[in-house]
Amino acid sequence: MGGAVSAGEDNDDLIDNLKEAQYIRTEKVEQAFRAIDRGDYYLDGYRDNAYKDLAWKHGNIHLSAPCIYSEVMEALKLQPGLSFLNLGSGTGYLSTMVGLIIGPFGVNHGVELHTDVVEYAREKLEDFIKNSDSFDKFEFCEPVFVVGNCLEISADSHQYDRIYCGAGVQKDHENYMKVLLKIGGILVMPIEDQGFALYAADPDNQDWPVLMESKNILAVSFAPLVQQSRADGEKPDTVELPSLTVRSLQDLSRVYIRRTLRDLDSEDSAGKEAVQRVPQKRKRRRCQRRRINTYVCRQPADPQMGRVRRRNTLRKSKKKWRTRRRKETSAILKSSSKRTC
Repeated sequence: MGGAVSAGEDNDDLIDNLKEAQYIRTEKVEQAFRAIDRGDYYLDGYRDNAYKDLAWKHGNIHLSAPCIYSEVMEALKLQPGLSFLNLGSGTGYLSTMVGLIIGPFGVNHGVELHTDVVEYAREKLEDFIKNSDSFDKFEFCEPVFVVGNCLEISADSHQYDRIYCGAGVQKDHENYMKVLLKIGGILVMPIEDQGFALYAADPDNQDWPVLMESKNILAVSFAPLVQQSRADGEKPDTVELPSLTVRSLQDLSRVYIRRTLRDLDSEDSAGKEAVQRVPQKRKRRRCQRRRINTYVCRQPADPQMGRVRRRNTLRKSKKKWRTRRRKETSAILKSSSKRTC
């Protein structure tokens, strides 16, 4: 199963290839895939194949091909606050990605047949919460895994908004799966060898859930759901799904404190990117302007004309001086004659 896209060198490279091939089409699904490294769910020594579009199985541990998970995530049309049930939850890889989208007010349950696989899934979940750099960037709905047979779920169990079955469903069990779906919900499951079937529960349709889409993704072949074998008269081991509990005040406080800190960090990061570095203004030196008097001396073209002008100027000056002296002398004589009279 798989092989639809080129192999990547790392998780981001794999996601780029899935986007290019149109398996990942929405931003929220892309963010969930990038936040969780697929290689972290592989055993040591097998990680070289983690970023190829191939399924992987080791003992009871199984991972579907990345293109399958991409189609499932897109088909579920996940939204914050929805309830999700994963039948055949395996390593918890898909459930953890779903938890990043439905957020802290959603419901995230998984049922897995093998006890060792459930323990493996819980270890990987704890490792993601404690060590992943992506955990603090999302509001997370932590998956809850239980051990049990998916075909033995209690008849009075609650219903879910979104359901995915990771094993082949026989025609005889098709209606059994639909009973777990809420009105308006979506159920995605592989029907025998026919590919994926997408069911939607339409409240306006009396025959809900109705088949909305049947899609054959490559050569999809899932191992069938395991039916519990029991002796005649033996009662089956009924699977009790986790209860729907209301969050405590302490949990709600933690959610809103983390949200506030995340928003503040985002605003701070955005502000640092937006602020441009302004060059420091240079202190202007006060300019003291000095007044310069410029004297222009003109040299006449004809030296002889220069001497004539100077002589005439001198004569005029002497004439003015004599006229002024005569006026002053006349004024003195008139003044003295008046006194003698």
